[in-house]
Amino acid sequence: MDLDAKAWKILAAVQHDGRASLKALAEEASLSLPAVSERLKRLEEAGIVKGYRAEVNPAAVGYGVMAMVGMTTPQADKARLVALLKTLPEVLECLHVTGQDSFLLRVVTRDISHLERFVGVINHYGETRTSIVMSAPIPMRSVAQPAAD
Repeated sequence: MDLDAKAWKILAAVQHDGRASLKALAEEASLSLPAVSERLKRLEEAGIVKGYRAEVNPAAVGYGVMAMVGMTTPQADKARLVALLKTLPEVLECLHVTGQDSFLLRVVTRDISHLERFVGVINHYGETRTSIVMSAPIPMRSVAQPAAD
């Protein structure tokens, strides 16, 4: 699906506020209400807009520690590890990566002892390297229109 400037305006607005009304999106993209509704529907059907969600502050709900865990796992254990990780509420994200690690995990825990127990659970599947997140000077951002070559 080719994305024009109006589609990118809709995407930017919806990423900024997933609860934005169709009226607000129409104003942002300078389109009619039916036109923006149809475009948004096409963006969803094309898999470009995958969903809408709330952004929850982990610290506000009791998770005081965020960490990135790199993990090297033998090929034979990868499927079992991923199955386990899907059941662990501490795992916010699991990326299958190239390089030294097999996986890169973003996890949240209540405190350091909780993080230690979490790492102990997954250590059975390979070697881990844990980095505690001190702050996020650039938090997760929206996907922007790529620059022209």
